[in-house]
Amino acid sequence: MRILVTGAAGFIGRMVVGALAARDTLVLNGQERCISAILACDMAEAPLADLAASHRRVHALPGALSDPAILARITEDSPELVIHLAAVVSGQAEADFDLGMAVNLQSTIDLINACRGMARPPVFVFSSSVAVFSCAANDTISEDTLPAPRSSYGTQKLMGELLVRDATRKGFILGRSLRFPTISVRPGAPNKAASSFASGIIREPLAGQEAPLPVGRDLRLHLASPAKALEYTLAACGLDQNALGETTTITLPGITVTVGEMLETLRRVAGDRVADRVRPAPDATIAAIVNSWPGEIITPRARALGFTPDAAFTNLVQDHMTAMGLSQS
Repeated sequence: MRILVTGAAGFIGRMVVGALAARDTLVLNGQERCISAILACDMAEAPLADLAASHRRVHALPGALSDPAILARITEDSPELVIHLAAVVSGQAEADFDLGMAVNLQSTIDLINACRGMARPPVFVFSSSVAVFSCAANDTISEDTLPAPRSSYGTQKLMGELLVRDATRKGFILGRSLRFPTISVRPGAPNKAASSFASGIIREPLAGQEAPLPVGRDLRLHLASPAKALEYTLAACGLDQNALGETTTITLPGITVTVGEMLETLRRVAGDRVADRVRPAPDATIAAIVNSWPGEIITPRARALGFTPDAAFTNLVQDHMTAMGLSQS
């Protein structure tokens, strides 16, 4: 089978492409299939070229999903699996409404329309977010809570979920939308996501740098590790469509931890010198966004479908340190 990954040059995208390229088969819609080719699409050309050079079955498709030529190539290739990760992150979508709408919503519409021209409906995995939810005072909710986003990013992701559901109903795709927890600890540089601090307050101190803390220590976060995000993505590809029924959106499990507990874990694992590099830097804009996100989400349906969270936040810190070649105190 042929696979399309959009946003392939991003952090999760590179992980997904690399994991797919390293295996010969993947369970798709309940059946094990052989992987013949992976089409990696992104606007960043250099990372795509590196992926293609590193993996013989990976083919670079540089360009925007707004480009008719790119969409025509996708329809012509007719992938049996589409993993749609391309997105503008939360803080950037809030600051630039037009950009967020173009990338987070219009590209999803365009990609679904490209799928409509294929001979068979592909399995379509859409990357959504728990930012579709809002609640008072960082409360606990369940996966059945009605979404009510308080950010442009969350609103755009919710509209994408609804499009995936309706396109599945119409028989254009076999859709499944994944509401990812906040991912921590992400490697690399900080990005413009409102939740970027959830990785920064661990990653930067471990790298010998100071890290600003824009929120209070009592804020709770619903988290998953990068490895768990990859696991969730590949598991979603394998789900039999009949197991989803009409509810094509899955709110993924996460671990619940306060910012204070995250910092205490860093201190315990890496020592005082590292933990003391985190400094308070209140940011009202970021706080307003993340304080409206649920601190805990109860997810029995996702667990019944086979999705399980990380064991503990300590593991997330230790995994990042191992990946970076760092020793524990």
